[in-house]
Amino acid sequence: MPERSTVLRRWLGSDSAPGVALLVATAAALGGLNFADHSYSTWWSAELGWADVGLRLDLRHWVNDAVMTVFFFVIGLELKAELTYGRLMQPRRAVVPVVAAVGGAVVPATVFLAMTRGGDAASGWGVPMATDPAFALGVLALVARRTPPGVRTLLLAIATVDDALAVLVIAFGYADGIEWGWLGSAAAGCLLIVGMRRAVTSPWPYLPLGAAVWFAILHSGVHATFAGVVLALLTPAGRVAGRRVLDDLLRVLTPISTFVVVPVFALANVGVRLNSATLAAAADSRVMWSVLASLLVGKFVGVAGSVALTTASGFGRLPPDVGTRHVIGLALSAGLGFTVALFVAELAYTDSALTENAKIGVFAASVVAAIAAAATLALTDRPTGNRLSVSSSPASSIPMWGHA
Repeated sequence: MPERSTVLRRWLGSDSAPGVALLVATAAALGGLNFADHSYSTWWSAELGWADVGLRLDLRHWVNDAVMTVFFFVIGLELKAELTYGRLMQPRRAVVPVVAAVGGAVVPATVFLAMTRGGDAASGWGVPMATDPAFALGVLALVARRTPPGVRTLLLAIATVDDALAVLVIAFGYADGIEWGWLGSAAAGCLLIVGMRRAVTSPWPYLPLGAAVWFAILHSGVHATFAGVVLALLTPAGRVAGRRVLDDLLRVLTPISTFVVVPVFALANVGVRLNSATLAAAADSRVMWSVLASLLVGKFVGVAGSVALTTASGFGRLPPDVGTRHVIGLALSAGLGFTVALFVAELAYTDSALTENAKIGVFAASVVAAIAAAATLALTDRPTGNRLSVSSSPASSIPMWGHA
């Protein structure tokens, strides 16, 4: 029995586990909608909460607006860890992933807008902007023996910045009219948290304040999950009462985000009807082809082109064990835009047909990107020499796949 628990713990800590958990939840959601449509739809549309205090949402919105705040809180913690003592701390090492992430967000959005040409589908420009590290790292795990550790390091750094950009897009690109009074209340709550940091070292008093900031942002018109990133960036990076709060929070919350929050999000949002009529409609849909091209072509050009320009100009440098073919494989894996892409699709469209077609485009792009990336990385030469991680910073030991 102890041996089985040890094997389970090792597997849960592997790069493949988050992808498997997300894949199982995705299959369950697809099965629920296609084989038990009424029960699936009724369950997620059930309303819960307290209308008299402005906090009554259906179950799907509780997941998207509240539970997913934990997901974005982890993203914010990871970004702060990377900037303060991780992969993004050294400017020359940070330039490549930062520029690659920006290119990997801007180029797909531009391709999408060019293909939709101002139609109703154009509001989904944010769908292809983010990469899904859970699936991307899963692809790397399949070919781990042929992939040097520098590729994983670079992918994680790009994904961290990439998802941080996606948070800004979600918060402000899809804001529903700003209520400045509520936004001011959220800002006041944040200032109070900053003021408390000098005197209050216990984490418990911050929980009700964090909930109050979330509530204010929920009513401000900015997407409620933005509260997660804001609160994460307010978390002290140094030692508090002899311990690193940032590392402790990542250690506790990363598995929760990975194995609870992201799968629950998939169960609530991934469901798409996969029948001949739906697939035929998607094949004739501009939004489906726009998503597909943006994730496959736009992501590849944005990431690979940005890396090439940055390194050729001398402004940045790749890890010493990363070569051209590795960059190509990494750029292809960036087309895996699953979780955040689906999240944005739900925000971007009120027309259920457009949402469904966008989701099918995300599914198709993710499958093609996974196969292409795995094939490319599998053809790379086996690395020689020491297989130890190229980074010895504290952040490098933190599991970064918690933001899917």
